[in-house]
Parts: sequence; C-alpha cells; structure tokens
Amino acid sequence: MIDYPRFDRDGWRRWVPSWKLVSGVCIGFFGTMVAAAGIAYAMVGVPEPGKAAMAQNNVYYWADGSQMVATGGEVNRQSVDLAQIPMEMRNAVISQENKTFYSDSGIDPKGIARAVFNMAKGGETQGGSTITQQYVKNAMLNDQSQTISRKVKEIFVSIKVGAEEPKDKILEGYLNSAYYGRGAYGIQAASRAYFNVDAVDLNPGQCAFLSAVLKGATYYDPAGSPSIDPVNATAEANTDRARRQMQDTLDKMVEYGHLSQEKRAQYPELPKVQNPQSNTQLGGQIGYLVRLAKSSVIKNAGVTEQQLEKGGYSIYTTFDKKKVQELETAVENVYKKNIDPKKRPEEDTHVQFGGASVNPETGAIEAIYGGEDATKHFTNNADVTGAQVGSTFKPYVLAAAMKWGVRDPELGETQAQDERTVVSPKSLYSGKNNLKINNYDGSIWENEKGEQWRQENDGKESIGEPPSYKIDLREAMRQSVNSAFVQLGMDVGLDKVKEAAVDAGLLESSLAGSGYPSFSIGVSDPSAIRMAGSYATFAASGKQREPFSVTKVTKKGPIYTHKVTSKQAFTAKVADNVTDVLKTVVEDGTGTNAQLPGREVAGKTGTTDGNKSAWFVGYTPQLATAISMFRYPDDETLKDRKFLEMYGTGGEEKIHGASFPSVIWQDYMSDALKGEPKEKFPKPEPIGEVINDTPPPSPSPSPSETEEEETSPSPSPSPSKTETTPSPSPSDTCGVFEWNCEDGDNNGNENSGNENGGSEGSPSPSTSPSGTGEEEDVRGNQNGGGGFIAGQEG
Repeated sequence: MIDYPRFDRDGWRRWVPSWKLVSGVCIGFFGTMVAAAGIAYAMVGVPEPGKAAMAQNNVYYWADGSQMVATGGEVNRQSVDLAQIPMEMRNAVISQENKTFYSDSGIDPKGIARAVFNMAKGGETQGGSTITQQYVKNAMLNDQSQTISRKVKEIFVSIKVGAEEPKDKILEGYLNSAYYGRGAYGIQAASRAYFNVDAVDLNPGQCAFLSAVLKGATYYDPAGSPSIDPVNATAEANTDRARRQMQDTLDKMVEYGHLSQEKRAQYPELPKVQNPQSNTQLGGQIGYLVRLAKSSVIKNAGVTEQQLEKGGYSIYTTFDKKKVQELETAVENVYKKNIDPKKRPEEDTHVQFGGASVNPETGAIEAIYGGEDATKHFTNNADVTGAQVGSTFKPYVLAAAMKWGVRDPELGETQAQDERTVVSPKSLYSGKNNLKINNYDGSIWENEKGEQWRQENDGKESIGEPPSYKIDLREAMRQSVNSAFVQLGMDVGLDKVKEAAVDAGLLESSLAGSGYPSFSIGVSDPSAIRMAGSYATFAASGKQREPFSVTKVTKKGPIYTHKVTSKQAFTAKVADNVTDVLKTVVEDGTGTNAQLPGREVAGKTGTTDGNKSAWFVGYTPQLATAISMFRYPDDETLKDRKFLEMYGTGGEEKIHGASFPSVIWQDYMSDALKGEPKEKFPKPEPIGEVINDTPPPSPSPSPSETEEEETSPSPSPSPSKTETTPSPSPSDTCGVFEWNCEDGDNNGNENSGNENGGSEGSPSPSTSPSGTGEEEDVRGNQNGGGGFIAGQEG
C-alpha cells in the first residue's frame, strides 16, 4: 500500500516519494489534526466561573516558627450585572484590550502563535490576547501556569466559550473576575478599593484608569509598589505610567467612536485615588511585616501577586516577635513622653518614626517599625520614606577614603584615578567653618552657574586650632564636622563615595546629588532597612549581605528557600577601622545617648536640611539598627505635601539625631540584646597614610605641638575665637594642602547664599544644591550675592 522506496525506480529516484504519497501523507496529517482538534473541542467543557477563584489564607510565621497571622487569601469580589457596569467601562476595556471583541471568534491566532513561539524558545511568556481568553484564564482555569499544554487548553476552552456564550455575558464575566490590584477581583470591588464608589457611578476618567490597572497593579497603582520594584514601581513612576495609559485609552475611545471629544477633554489628569486599606487583622506592626514579606515573596519566589492573593502559601519570616514588640514600645515611649500635638499643634503634628534591625551575620531583618498602625498609616516608614539621612552618610566617605584613597593633586585626572593614597583616620583636614571647597587638584569647585561652594559647620563655628583648623578624621567624625568630610569626599571623588555606599548595601536608586559636594553629608534618602543593612556590613568586617525578610515559602511542598550569600564589600581592615572611628562617636561624641553599659557600640547621628529629619544608625557585633524621625503630613488629600521643620518639636529647640532617635535606639537595643553575650568588635589593623600632616608655613608650631596635633583630637574652639589671617581677593585659590590659605570672609560675593539653597537637599543641574548637615549643622547665610554656602539650608 505504501510504495516507498519505489520498486519501479532505480538509484536515487527510488528515494524520491511520488506525488500520491506526498498528498496522502499531507491529507492524513491534516485529517488527524482536525480529528484531534474535534475530539479536544468535544472533550473540553465550559468551566463554571468562580470555582477557580476559591481562595485559602496565607499563613505567615515568626522567626521562631510560631504563627504570626493567617491572611491574604480573602477574595474581595462582588459580581454585578452588565447593566450596572457603565458603558464607558465596557468601551474602555474593549478599546484598549480587544477592539474586535464583538466580531472575533474569541481567540487571536497571531497572538497565540507569538506566545507559543516565545514559550517554545524559552523566552518571556505571554497571556491571551483577547478578552475571551483573559476571561477563560482568570475566571475558569485553576492552572495559571504559562506552559504550552495549558495554552492549548485555554485555546480550546476560549473557542468553545466564544461559540456558545453571548458576547455580553463574556464581557460581564471578564469585568467581574479580572484582578485590579489591592486584593480586588471584579469591577465592583475595584471601584470601592480605588474610589469608594459603586461601579455604576464610575465616570469615564475612572473607567479609563481602571482599564489601565488591569495591565498590572504593581506598575499602575498610583500608591506604588516600591517594595517589589524600588526602581520602576515607585508612587511617582506608577502615577505617571497610569496617567499615560489612561489618556491613551481615552484617546482610543474617541478614535473608535465610543466617547465624544468634548467629554474626553474633561479628564486630563488621573482621578483622585484613595489610600489602600488594610483589614483589621493587619493592624499595628503586623500589616507592615506582612506587606514586607509579601513583597519579598513576589520578588524572589516566582509567585505572582494574583497567585498570592488566592492563598494557600506558608510564609516563614525573619521577624523576631520580641524585638518587634520592643522596638514598637521604644517608639511609643517617646511619643507618650514627648510628643503632644494638643499642647504644641504647630510643632508636634505629623511626627513620624521609622526603624529597622538587621542581623550582620545573615542580613535577616529581625524587626521593623513602619508607623503608628498599618491600617491608618499606609506607608511603611522602615522601607520607604524619602527622609534624607544627613551625616549618617559620612561613614561611606571614610570607607571610600580607606578603600581607594585620595587622588594626587599633582597628577592629571586619568593618572590620578589610578595613583591614589589610602587615608589613615589620623589624616588631617580643615574643620574651618565656611570652608571654600576645592576639587582634588586644588582648583575651586564651581557649579554650572559658576557659583562656588562653601561649607558651614554647627553654629558657624570652626573646629580645630587656628589658623589652619586642622583636625584628624576621627575627631571630625566625633564632632560631625561637615567641612572636613565634604572636602575629603572631593579628594576621594564623589563617584567613589557613591560606589562605597552601594557596596555597603544602599540602593543606587536612593542616592541623590552625587554631582555636588553636599553628597558626602547625606542628601540621599535610603530606607531604614537599607541604612541598618549597610552599617551591618561594617559590623561584619566588610561582608555585605542583602537584607531579607523571608526564609522559605511552601505550598504543598517547598517553593522557595533563601540562601545567605555575602560579598566582601570592604576589606576587614577598612571596615574595622570605620567601626573603630564610629565607636568614638558613641563613647565621647554626638552619639553618647546610645551607649549600652558593658557593650561596644558604633554609630552615627544625622540631622538634615532645615531640621526636617533626624537619624541614629548604630550597631553592636550582633545587631545593626537604624531609627529615623521626621514630620510629614499623612493626609493624602493635601497637595504638594512636603517634610516639615522640627524646630520646637517635642519641646526641643531643635531635633537632633542625638536626641529622640538615639534615645529610641538605646531603649530598644537594651532590651533586644538582653541576655546576649557582650561581644567586642575586632581590633583594627593600622591602615593608610596620614594625609595633610605638613606643618603650615606660618606661624610654625614647635615639633612637640605638631606631633600632638597629629595624634590627639583638637578641642572645640570657644565662641570667642576668630580668624586672624587676612582674606584674599575673590580670585585667590587655596590648594588642598595649603592650611594657611584663607578662603575669604562672610561679606564677599563668593560665600553668599540664600536661606533655602536647594530643594530639600536634592540638588539637580538646574538648581543650586542644598547641603545636608547634622545635629551640629546650621542654616546657611541668608543674604548675599552670586555664590552660595552649603549648610543645613544653604
């Protein structure tokens, strides 16, 4: 019956099939495919909508294995008839997702072929292209995996649904089953979650917005999902993305004749969206903990937000129940004792705190304080705040100087990058107030407008002995002298300072103003978790471990297990010397409030531009903790919300990192470490060379005085000390090592600035940068000409 090889042919012709054979094979193949498709079509049924939406709780566990909470599997769904869904909502989805919905067969052959091809070659998976396919996938199929077999099943079910179900019923089912984010399934639940109105009352702008959210709430919910994607899912990025998608949908509705141009013009901006709400089970700190763990699962465990919402997962966290309670108690103690909005409404309203503890040995996040209550204050202050960190940034400058060293001012820029001198903590820098900041080669730094930078210290006081005011870096850190660290950052290179901060564990996306001298004194806004994690790198002798909150995830078997990995961000010599210098801050500097009797503590205080945030970040060998304090209105209805000054807050003249943040830190750490062994930090090995130890040309100190200056800290000057060296003309410049060079006075055009010389300390090329200070910092000069001073506000 099959004449192959062909009996009546010789040679190669025997192996060439006849046209009859080719035709028969083709007909047989396609006939088999058609028969298989027919059988498959007949075998699949139309699943009952809603069965796939059955959900279980997710169970979250404390670090000790005890149950924290069972939540997250509640399905927020309420179906409504198509008549209760505005025509604008139906048309918005059709216009954006599937304009041929009412005429197609329920599948998109091109889209299917593209998806199958991508999956076959191992590329990114794709979902169904038509509304019918999306409806089948979301509402009918329990299996949500992106595989070829599931895709084939989806195709046949979609064809059958498209053939047997009316289009209006499919559209109604899709809008009632789709996931809109915020735990909301269906248009009614979404209307309540975002706008607190019934679906029937949605306006065209709100409809267009909800159709945008269908593309994925992680990237389209204006509240943002920075815990999942801190770079691309910020509130600002999501708001912009949702606005563009909404406007595109409205334009398409006009193009396809579903909306008049006059009505479309009424919705140029996003509609007002309410804050996400948490259920009462997630009150207090539990909501912040669950949200943090949930974000970790979505990022690391390969589980989508929608899959997690359907529940059934066991999530084991790193959170220590005792430490979480103790951190919350320490914050509440300060609230109750010091913060009184009724007594001081202008100073004590909107006061917020954030905090986080990280284990240096593993990177485990053992405790956080996210805010007063997760059901009232949605933002997790431990994870995202926008509050600048001020002088708690200075250890990264010191670490960069010890890791890479300063550049030789005699060399060209390219050669100087390679030939550097590693810095010792005994290196000397000017503690002079109103110091003119130089580039590493001795030329005066100027911004794009030709304005020079002058750095102020606390109380506009110069620290050190005149005329050079030189002090070593240990003393500069102890007293948090801005001028010394700003110049050190310039000598090392701000690119290296930035690299050190990232190496320690800060996210590059949180770093701001790296082109300005003020970068070295903390205009950036890392989270408390990241600050604690980066200081934990110093505590671990330079080994950096990523902070994490979930140890494992299971669902009928293991899904994910966290593996602790570490990288040597700094050598032990560098990290241990940074720790040794930071010990001085707590022993006899600005951080004495954080002392723990019998324990070695290293840490740094920080206060920022306009006294708008204050920090204390410190660590012992076993635990690193960061505490932030700031004032920021919680009212989402306020336009142009911004950080408020804290002068007078809590009855204090000024809030310092050395005040409430360090008090909270000490209170919490005393309890958190109770019963733990009193470990000591490693003894640091000597490092680097003493920079800038050349005596000034005039007046010349005696050899004994010079030696003493190099080896012991210089005392703070009394307020009566004044500068005695005449000021040079504006054209004079001072070299990096010219200690007797005077930088001008307070009346010239070089050192003048305005009271608010920057936008919240986040400089950009279009604005004058704002310096960030410390509890020792002061406001910038209030009047003057073309230049500017970098101080707390200038």
